[in-house]
Amino acid sequence: MRFDALTLFPEFFEAAHLGITGRAFRDLGHTLHTHSYRPFAGNAFGHVDDAPFGGGPGMVLRPDVLRDTLASVPRSGLGRVIHFSPAAPPLTHAKVVELAKLDQLILVCTRYEGLDQRAVDRFVDEEWSVGEVVLSGGELPALVLIDSICRWLPGVLGNEASAQQDSFATGLLDHPHYTRPAVFQELEAPVVLQGGDHGAVRLWRLREAMARTRRLRPDLWTAYLRNHLAGLDRPAQWCAWQVEHPEDWERPKPKGWKGWRPE
Repeated sequence: MRFDALTLFPEFFEAAHLGITGRAFRDLGHTLHTHSYRPFAGNAFGHVDDAPFGGGPGMVLRPDVLRDTLASVPRSGLGRVIHFSPAAPPLTHAKVVELAKLDQLILVCTRYEGLDQRAVDRFVDEEWSVGEVVLSGGELPALVLIDSICRWLPGVLGNEASAQQDSFATGLLDHPHYTRPAVFQELEAPVVLQGGDHGAVRLWRLREAMARTRRLRPDLWTAYLRNHLAGLDRPAQWCAWQVEHPEDWERPKPKGWKGWRPE
């Protein structure tokens, strides 16, 4: 995949050449190119923005600057132009997976009061935010998108199953994780994870993921029950029932439960 970041601060994207994303660009042929707005300012001072019509604080990126910067970007296969704005819907896992199938993403990063709406209407395909927060610019959201997409590019992760088991991939948040030592400051890792019973571990992780999702993201939990419950095996359905009815763990176990009970 080819990423093109349009920005006033290309140095922000040096961080993308570290870690997992660095492997994607260094070893697997994916590329990241940065493009400064300054050469397209049309004035000797390099000013690419102007005061908003109607008055008010801040500055707005001029539409002609975005037009000319976009015109300088080579195009490669199927692609999208994405602008980051706190007024846009929050980025989702489903959108990340969809975008990871494209050949090119052009990431429009703006600052201050953002981008002239005429440029949004004419040149931008999609707008996304990273939640109900206001940042100084679009560079950090662009890095978030690059990182999240790289995880879905073949060969980037050392273990391909990691992305499939991450939060949101199954409709649930991820389960809690533990490692050595088994006891840390008088807190012991769950016994079921230390016992070697892979079936019990699977069900414990599923129940904990369900419980965490119900507690932290009730909207996701409601959608999960609606979209996935009928397709679960009976032990998994029992996990869901327990999460919904934690006060009654003495209900008779369904066939296939094999006597294991979450701790």
